[in-house]
This record gives sequence, structure tokens and C-alpha cells, in this order.
Amino acid sequence: MTVVLLEALSFGLGRLADAASALGHRLVLFTGDRSIYRHELSGVGVVEVVDVDTFDANACATALSAVPDLAGLISSTDTWAIPGARLAADFGLPGPPVDAVRTLRDKARVRQLLHERGLSRGTAVDAEPGLSGFPLVVKDSAGTSSRDVSLVHSAEEVRAVLASAGPLKGRLIAEPFFAGPVYSAETLTWQGRTRLLGVSSRQLSREFRFREESAAFPVAFGDKDTEVLRAWVSEVLAVAGHERGFAHVEFVLTGAGPELVEINARIGGALVGEALCRSLGTNVYEAMVQLALGVRPALLDGSSPGGPAVAFNLIYPERPGRLAGWSGLDALPAYPGDPEWYPTAAPGDTITSLRDQRACTGLVLVHGDTAELAAHRAHAVASAIHPLME
Repeated sequence: MTVVLLEALSFGLGRLADAASALGHRLVLFTGDRSIYRHELSGVGVVEVVDVDTFDANACATALSAVPDLAGLISSTDTWAIPGARLAADFGLPGPPVDAVRTLRDKARVRQLLHERGLSRGTAVDAEPGLSGFPLVVKDSAGTSSRDVSLVHSAEEVRAVLASAGPLKGRLIAEPFFAGPVYSAETLTWQGRTRLLGVSSRQLSREFRFREESAAFPVAFGDKDTEVLRAWVSEVLAVAGHERGFAHVEFVLTGAGPELVEINARIGGALVGEALCRSLGTNVYEAMVQLALGVRPALLDGSSPGGPAVAFNLIYPERPGRLAGWSGLDALPAYPGDPEWYPTAAPGDTITSLRDQRACTGLVLVHGDTAELAAHRAHAVASAIHPLME
């Protein structure tokens, strides 16, 4: 049988190919840009690539019709979440309801639902010059990769954000700013039952406020706090209508408890999926294939064999320009934690803005006995790697 992947996150394609093969299935990637997966495809043997305009629903449907023994469709990105759900429904394949996915892709609607149920102290409204109650976070209601996210302190700053906004995936909304460290709960849900796989730390940039800089997994909370988070994230996902699949639930741990940042109804991006595989000691992407086939994921049951804690840092240039390469990569073997390099850009690529994750040129991943130790090691390695800009 064949499982089709409608685009994918930058990393994890190799793990998915291994998972499909282990379960006795063939994996086919539909993509409009192979260069996104240059690193993954260089080391993946058992995956067929079909070049198709994935923004064209009719073209995707035609390509799907030509796939022999089609058994499942995986849509693991935010951008293709709704198109993927529609295609799965049209072809009679297992998948989440289209309306549920549409709700989860609307950050304002999710915030409003949580506020109505007492799970958030604030709601979301459309961004407009007459806003009050600063500071506020203004963001794209369907945005990704921390794009178009601004912290505003006055009506004047709101007007500036509205005037400078580029093309959006949704609309600009405003919601309260919650103070505290940011984490993400990594979860798996089947028929409304959620398993908390663990929690990732999240460090954001000081200069741009919401640009992601590093992460570590799994964060060690006490038994009581872990149980509170498990109950909270299960209720949040249920209220938002997420009943099946992975979720990457970003939240702020405030002095009054967790407050949602956003729900990504997918496995975490960057190297979160790889961190889950290594730390849990299993290929979690097998659950993704099982979900696409309509099978209850084995990952929901029991405890996974333990592995090392994992941390990774995103490597950004100090200024925009044309990437010529990196210095410091040859020094990686000298650092503890078995550092590994995952490039997201190639020499010759142009970096036009440093405001969000699109400016990332690569990630460095390390191991440690704890997430804290791994994070320290990742920071030390990252400080030695420098993108060379022309």
C-alpha cells in the first residue's frame, strides 16, 4: 500500500520513510520545491518524489488519482493542513474533519473558545488602531514560523504594524501578552484521548522577541506539575476540537498557570520530531503513518524506552546578505554531546530579514543526560558556528 506525504516539515522525512517501510508501506512525497528537503533527501533511499504544484488542489487530486494502492495521506505542515484534510475527505482516506482543522488553523477562534471555557484569561480580537489594554501581541491568525508577530505597547505601534503588514495567511489579530518562560507540550491524540509525550523548552530572541533560538527535550517537571500540565493540555486540545494526531502546543508558564500561545496540530517543527525519537527511544513517526491509515498508534500505549535528552540551537547570521558558508563546523567533534549539523540553507542563498525563523541557516543538535545539560552544550557549540555573509 502507498502513503502520500503532502509536503513535509524540513526534517523528519528520513524517519517517515523508515516508519513506512517498517510497517510495510511505500512512501511518496508530493512537493512543489525539492530544495526544501535537500538535506533529508540526500540521506533517504526509500521515498519516491512527485513534483506537483501543491498549492493547486486540482493538480494534487490528479496526482493522487495516479497513485497505485493509495491507503493514506499525511499532511504534517500548517500551510497544507486544510488542503490535506480536504483531499483526504475527497478520496475517502482517514483524516481529521475539515471543519476541525479549519478551527485549529484560526488562532483567534481557538483563543476565543478557550476564553469561553475559562482556559485563558484573555480573548482575541481583530487588530485595529483603537485597541487598548497594552501590551498586546499582534499576529497573523494563520501564521507560521513566528512570521508577522509583534509586541505592541501603544495605539501608535499598532498603526505601524498594520501599515507595514505584508501578505498574510489569515488576518492580523491582537491578544494579551502573557509573561513567563515559553514551552511546548508534545502530544499524541487518538479518539479524544491525549498522551503527553513530554515538554520542550523554548528560548526566544531578545532583539526580535518571538524568533525561536533554541529548544531542549524533555524538560523535567515535578510529578504534580506534570500532572497539571497533562490535564491542562488534554482539556485545551479537546475544547479546540483536536481529536486525532500529533500536536505541538506552545504555552507560557505564567505565575497563574499555563496560558496558550498557539496549537500546531502536527508534530513539532525544526528538530523536535528528531528529539522525540531519540529521547523516547523509538521512531515516533510510525504513529504518523498509523494515523494516516486509520490505525490506533502504538505510541499511545505504555512507556517508551528511555534515551538521551536532546537540545538544538538555530544558527542565524548577524546581518542579511548572501550566504557564503559557515565557520566553526570543523570544530564540532571537540565539543561534548556528539554534536550534529543540520543545514537549512545552502551557500548562495540570500537572507533578506532576520526577524523570524526563515533566517535560520542551520541547526546544531546535541545530547545530554538532562535537557538542562544538553541545552548548555548546544549553546556552547552554537557560539562557535558563524554564518559567513557576503
